[in-house]
Amino acid sequence: MNKEEKLYGKVAMITGAANNIAREAAVMMAEEGANVSICTLQNKDGLDETARLVENCGSQCFHRLMDVRDEKQVRKFVADTVSYLGRLDCLVNSAAVRRHFAFHDMTLERWRDAHKVILEGAFLCTHAAVPHIKAAGGGAIINMGGVSAHQGHVERCHVTAAKAGVVGFSKGLAVELAPFGIRVNCVVPGNINTEQVSSRDTRIPHPSGNKPVWGREGNPKEPASMIRYLCTSEASYITGQTIHVNGGLYLP
Repeated sequence: MNKEEKLYGKVAMITGAANNIAREAAVMMAEEGANVSICTLQNKDGLDETARLVENCGSQCFHRLMDVRDEKQVRKFVADTVSYLGRLDCLVNSAAVRRHFAFHDMTLERWRDAHKVILEGAFLCTHAAVPHIKAAGGGAIINMGGVSAHQGHVERCHVTAAKAGVVGFSKGLAVELAPFGIRVNCVVPGNINTEQVSSRDTRIPHPSGNKPVWGREGNPKEPASMIRYLCTSEASYITGQTIHVNGGLYLP
């Protein structure tokens, strides 16, 4: 590390970081000098690989399997992060679910599971992290949105509703936490060519047939670079925004 790196001396916590966008964000932050804390629910091999990539950048990486739905686990993970890495400056709430269910097959359990991971998980992690980010003198919180919350999508009303809640959560926090120097934004990836964790999670094309005007899917590094940017001082005047990284798939 050197003091010219944009995140030198900072610590970033990223949930759902076993692969894809969150992994790329962890590595990019490490490349800018940050130490990183990462977690996921089940994919230990993927989490270990992300940690290896972070450490290859010369940064420290605290990592553990952790369920963002469990308040005790979340609070212990955040406390242990600060104990191990010394502080907390940035939080990226990226944990999510991808399961598709037609509405007639939707159950209250399936509906609630999406909200517990995506929305309640973001709340629990943020609630535990904010006192430490305040103590660090301010920082950044990035919540991961979903384009389906803005366009709608078949077989994903549970996820669409939860991701729409993330947008409102981000705006409310941006106003409330501004006096403490904490910026809060929502990054919304479009169609990103990501690793699918199981055959059950295969993507369903948008029913409108919309394609990005840029003519291709994105790659995980493209939204990850926006996450990294929003955590740096270069983004010091950006808060309360919903930022789409989608190649023109959706034009708000």
